[in-house]
Amino acid sequence: MKFCPMCQLTLETIYIDEQPRTGCPDPACGFVFWDNPLPVVAAIVEHEGHIVLGRNAAWPREFYGLITGFVERNETVEQAVLREVNEELGLESEITQFIGHYPHFRKNELLIAFHVKAEGEIILSPELASIKHVHPADLVPWSSGTGDAVSDWMRKQGYAIPTVES
Repeated sequence: MKFCPMCQLTLETIYIDEQPRTGCPDPACGFVFWDNPLPVVAAIVEHEGHIVLGRNAAWPREFYGLITGFVERNETVEQAVLREVNEELGLESEITQFIGHYPHFRKNELLIAFHVKAEGEIILSPELASIKHVHPADLVPWSSGTGDAVSDWMRKQGYAIPTVES
């Protein structure tokens, strides 16, 4: 944000409790842009005994990750993760486990991860370029984003956890 949505002045760095924030310089206005993180759901999708990893069509390199998406207005995180699995893979699913929540500072997101079991025939959305099925014991968590959720899930399942830099 560059301008105050209340009074249209140019926003500046202001300090609240000694922390730099973006806000309106007019004390009478008092607008502060808090830049709160966006809630994003992530699904470790189990399908036919394997984990489905997706490659987003917009990603610049061959990287596969979890199925993720934003939580929409008037939607619970549980509804959001099931909707995302259905939208991106065409699968009906059920949540079997809440895995955890993870800050993703680089993208200013709060990742909320679930393990879901899914059934049906996979039909890719235009968002995904491709998918791959990986046996759970062969997963290799990545070092950023949803990789922490993969590590936690693998640990809870009793799998060894190899890591690589992403």
